[in-house]
Amino acid sequence: MAEGLIIRRMEPQDFEAVTALLAELGRPRLTEGTRQAVQTVFLQHVADANVGSLLAERDGVPIGVLSLHFRPRLNEPTLEGYVPDLIVTEGEHGSGAATALFRRAVELARERGCHRLTLESGYQRQRAHRFYIREGMTDAGKYFVLPLR
Repeated sequence: MAEGLIIRRMEPQDFEAVTALLAELGRPRLTEGTRQAVQTVFLQHVADANVGSLLAERDGVPIGVLSLHFRPRLNEPTLEGYVPDLIVTEGEHGSGAATALFRRAVELARERGCHRLTLESGYQRQRAHRFYIREGMTDAGKYFVLPLR
């Protein structure tokens, strides 16, 4: 692993760092009107036994996040590992942090007996797509969204 880099499970005190990194990915930024509700969701997330979300730190500074969920599928007897978010701050691109996060997620999914690991990514993230293919993933489909608010 790259020097000074650690990958660990997200903890409740990581709220500010995680939400800042997710905003860098393009997720909504916290506001005074959303902070409490989002923090409640975050605390439920890190306490959930079916979540194995990870934080990357270099020399104690948060630089990346991987959100990992273990979910059942109707046609499989084992869980599926699902990654809705993977972000490494721009200054750390190419540093090995994304690889370390991704490989730790694969390890956790295997430990849980998952039959596969899936990941979603926006079309605009072409660099990330090349990374996922290098890590052995295949482009296996599309996802569709219907905004409800």
